[in-house]
Formats: sequence, structure tokens, C-alpha cells
Amino acid sequence: MAELASSMPGSPLSPIAQAALDFADVDITYSIRGRERQVIRGLSLHVGRAEAYGLVGESGCGKSTAALAAVRYLPKNGQVTKGRITVSGRDLSTIGESDLRALRRSDVAMVYQDPGRALNPSIRIGPQMEEVFEFSGEPRDHWRPRSLEMLGKVRISDPMRVMERYPHQLSGGMQQRVCIAMALARNPGLLILDEPTTGLDVTVEAEVLDLIEKLRGEFQTSILFISHNLAIVARLCERVGVLYAGRLVEEGPTASVFAAPSHPYTFGLLRSLPKGGQRKSEGRLDTIPGFPPAPGSIKKGCVFAGRCTLADDRCRDVEPSAIDLGNRFSRCHYHEKTSSMPRVEPSGPISAKHAVRNGVTVLDVKHLSKTFKFGGHKLIALHDISMALKEGETLGLVGESGSGKTTFARAVLGLSAADQESEVSLDGEKLASSLIQRSLSQVKSLQIVFQNPDSALNRSHPVRHLIGRAIERLGGLRGAKVRERVLELARAVLLPDRYLGSRPRQLSGGLKQRVAIARAFAGDPRIVVCDEPTSALDVSVQAAILNLLADLQSQRGVSYIFISHDLGVVRYLADRIAVLYLGRLMQIGPAERVFDGPRHPYTEALLSAIPDLSGRHQDRIQLSGEIPSAVNPPPGCVFQTRCPRKIGTICETQEPPFREIAPGEGVLCHIALEELARMQTQTTS
Repeated sequence: MAELASSMPGSPLSPIAQAALDFADVDITYSIRGRERQVIRGLSLHVGRAEAYGLVGESGCGKSTAALAAVRYLPKNGQVTKGRITVSGRDLSTIGESDLRALRRSDVAMVYQDPGRALNPSIRIGPQMEEVFEFSGEPRDHWRPRSLEMLGKVRISDPMRVMERYPHQLSGGMQQRVCIAMALARNPGLLILDEPTTGLDVTVEAEVLDLIEKLRGEFQTSILFISHNLAIVARLCERVGVLYAGRLVEEGPTASVFAAPSHPYTFGLLRSLPKGGQRKSEGRLDTIPGFPPAPGSIKKGCVFAGRCTLADDRCRDVEPSAIDLGNRFSRCHYHEKTSSMPRVEPSGPISAKHAVRNGVTVLDVKHLSKTFKFGGHKLIALHDISMALKEGETLGLVGESGSGKTTFARAVLGLSAADQESEVSLDGEKLASSLIQRSLSQVKSLQIVFQNPDSALNRSHPVRHLIGRAIERLGGLRGAKVRERVLELARAVLLPDRYLGSRPRQLSGGLKQRVAIARAFAGDPRIVVCDEPTSALDVSVQAAILNLLADLQSQRGVSYIFISHDLGVVRYLADRIAVLYLGRLMQIGPAERVFDGPRHPYTEALLSAIPDLSGRHQDRIQLSGEIPSAVNPPPGCVFQTRCPRKIGTICETQEPPFREIAPGEGVLCHIALEELARMQTQTTS
């Protein structure tokens, strides 16, 4: 395929001479319980010098396996059984261990999805940074100055202070920047980024992408960027490859592929995203039917035929070859019909069986504060927050890491006792601050769906037991009624009956999240807190989960507190949005008003950082500096140290008033609403 891609009209690359990374017809297999399972088949791609190449596809398609093979890091049960992988012209299968170590040390570097796992938690940042230069053979007296220099290049404002800290004392964005600094310290020719922004806030994500672009230009580094976030790939990468079931099904210039996909799988991924401004009341999100096949299970035909609405007998019997479409290719017999594929989901709005009783408040929060005490210091995680949640309503909770979103959720659930003056009421009845002091009916009325179902589900029990136990404890049912209720809930979350006997480790991420949602609904809750429930999911699975949550809400009248850093997802699902910063409520109001303005300057900055499939980011408002410490917050407005619209001394000395626009809607800012609207109109005009 490298030969095909490089021979396409308009391609500036020769097959290998200019390639930092080249896969030539590569097969990769894993040995599992004595059986060989092929996870990569006939993979051919190349990453040119100083080029950014995006590799996208659902979990399990082989993206990370390809990345590990590119540095010869495959686990012991994995091997390249066919083809050739070259890095800077060197064949990885023929070089010895010493040459391989030298290659990893100087020519190729990798940044993983979770920086917390990449950094040693027991060693300060300084020694970990210096170790990079030690292994590179630099003189000892260069280690610290070079470490400080690289931390400065990744926009860490006080590198000396950061060098003295342990990884857990840094935010996720800071940890990721440290990892990038370590990766680029050796000036590698190839940088592999495996989902490096998945856990980051939208502002930090934008900063990390800015950094990657800047350093790529400075060091002329080639990039293999692996992600399920298509908008980020659109912004960063010139070319993109779409991987499905270990097969590269489409490749070409990113702008062309995303504007007019020529493979049904690519088209399905793009159609699963919420369109700009799309709301749940306007229509369901499309999804890709079915599930990805097991590795090596497709023996003939197109690997996507089992899920494709265009597939016929030809697709199931004859594997399509890579069809040259100019400067791109597609593995589809009917690539010209892709744009006319029928929708999977009905296009109309989600129907409601339970009409929402307008104005009925189910949750009322007044003067909610939470203070943590440690080492003689006070950390104010939440400060005097008041808001209400209506029946059948979704409240989106947004803000950067450290803004207090999860602390707010834990305080409402009673998992973390709020300060004494705080008051949380459910259906007009005041709740005890601690969960153990609440009645069973109150406990089952407030449930949560966590971001990571792996940590929330007991791996040793089958799905039937996990849901059934919740039904027994929260619903008070026994025997046959429990079994009936398990089936009812499983079908409500579209979980096939055949998975009820499976254990969590045997399920995909999307299926595990469905189990977690079913368990949360076991006691017919009044409110469900959704804490980043889709952030780790592929776009097609995310669409299915969002449709599911909207369906359950319309059928059961449940209310949601939906926490997410993906503002496109929040805009689709939320009826109202609350914006938190350093434990303060900066803005709250109907979703369309928050998105359309006038907005708090912090809200404006968050929204400007949202990437889209066009790759545009020139209008982003860059916030200077890090989020201040909650132990020692700035005087006056807590946002004044980073605010691009700061108006003077009043912001530095006086706490701003909460300006009410309408009942339940307002902004915490010194700037008058009319002036905010005028400023933001001038910026966008």
C-alpha cells in the first residue's frame, strides 16, 4: 500500500526514502490460549518527514498494536508474521538489541494516553527528566539545565518548582506536558502519540495540541497520532488512515477524507458525531450497528460487511482491493454510494412517554460549600453554590480539572460531606450530608454512572449478578422477580441477553458502560449523576450511549447531572449548563443561552477551544497561566489572573456579584451583561 499511496497523483513522497515510518504489507498476530489471532492484516502506511499522520478507528481495531510494533514493543505473545517495518530506513526485524536501544534512545519516542502511568510515582520530576539526558550520554552538568530548557519549551512557567514535585502533585495537563518534554528531549525523528489528550480538559487539550504543532515545526519531527477524537485529527494531521478489524480501509488527505468519506465505516464514524449545535430534541445521533468482529474472525470478504448497510453477497464473499481515487484510496466495492448510505437511527426527535412537569424541582442546592483540611491548610473546593434541577432535566456541569465538578457530584450524593451551612434537598426534603445517614429511598433516588466502568464493576461476577444484586438492595425484589427485572433493565439499555452470563472483562467498553447504566437504574432513581460516562468511548459507541441516556430519560422522567469536558456532547444532551471555576459557579442557564451568549469570559474561552472537523482553531481564546491553587485563591475575582477581559483593579480587589438574568440563570462577573454581549460580538465579527 505504501507503493500505491506514494504513486497517487499529487503525493510528494517517495515510498521509503522520505519516510520516517513505513509499514509494508505487515501482518501481526497474538498467541492466545494456544491459538493464533491475527490483529493486523496487510497494513501498509508511511509517515513522511515532518508529516503528521492520524490513525483512527474503534477500540480493538489494532491502532495501539501498530504503534507498539513501530518501536518493537509488542508483548511476548505478539509477533510480526509478515511484511516489514522500517524507522528512518532501518528494518526493525533485522537490527540487534543494542541498535534497537539506540534507535529508541535517539530516533523514536512515544507518548502514552495516561501520563500518570508513564511517570514513576515515587520519583520527583527532576530526576526523571535528567535520566533522559543521562541515557543520551550527555555530560552530568548538562542534565539539569537541559531539563529546565525542555520544560520551558512545553510552556511550564516555573520549571524549577515542577522539577521538585512528584507526578501526583501535577495536573493531568502538566503531567502530559512533562511526558512530551521527555519524549522531545532527544529530538526524535518520529514521535508516536497514542491518545495523548483523552483525559484532558478542552483548554488543556488545545494547549497540548498547540505545543505539539510548535515543537513539530521547531524540531521537524514526524508524528503518528492515534486518536478516536476525529476533530483533533482534523486539526493536527495532514493525512489520515482509517483502521477497522486490523485492515486499513481508507486513507488520504484528512480534509478530503472527512469532507467526503469514501468508505462506509469512515462515513459511519463521522455521522456518529453531534453536528454543530445539534440538540437531543432535534434528532437522534446515528450509530454503527453491531459490534467489531473478534480479531482474526473474518476469513473472507470485506471486514466491515457484517455492519455495513450497503453490503451484499459480493461484499461478504470477495474482499475489496484498495481502489485508487487519486491522492487517496478506499477498500469498498461501492465507494461511490457511501454518501447515500441509509441512516441507522430514526432521524426524528427522541419520543417521550413521560411528559416533564415544567417547574417541578427535584433537587435544590443552596449555599453548597466543601472545604478540605490537610497539614494546617484549608482547600476550598466548592464555595457557596446554589442551583436547582427540575424533573426530567439534564444539567451539564463543565469546567477544567480542579474546578469542583466531581466534588459537587460527591457532595450531592453524600459520598463527601459538605460544609455545615450547605443544604441539599430532594423533592423538598433536606438530605443528610453523609450517605450513611440517608434513608434507603433517598439512596436509591440518587445514583451515579462513573467514567470508567472497569473500576465500578466487580470483575469476578457475571453481569446477571451485578445487576441483580443492585435490584435486591435498591428495589427490594427477590427470586423470580429479580430475574424478570434483570431482563427488563438489560433490554432497556439494549444489552443482548447473551451477555448476562459474561463477566466484565469479556465485554467491550460500550457494553460495560451499558451494564453500569442498567445497575444505576435498578432502584428507579430520580436523579443519575453521569461523571464523564463517554470520554473513553469511541464516537460510535458514544452516540449509542447518548441515545440510550436520552431514551431512558424520556421514558422514566429521570433527571441527569452530566459532567463532561466534551462540550459538543454536553450541548447535545444538556437542557441547562453550569460552568464551574475554582469551586465557584461562574455561569448557569439554558444550554442555548450559554452557548449563544452573552457569556462569562471563562465560558467564552472554553467554547472557543472546541475543535471541529474543519480543523479551524484560529479564533481560540488562550488563557494564560495555570489554574490557581484552591489553597490560596486570588483575591477579588478568582478568574482575574487568567481573564482576557479583565477591566482593572475592581477585578483584583472585589468579589464579583452574581448577576441574575432570569430565575435560575446568571453570570458571576463585574462586567455588565450588555457590555459582555458587545465585547463578544466584536470578537466574532
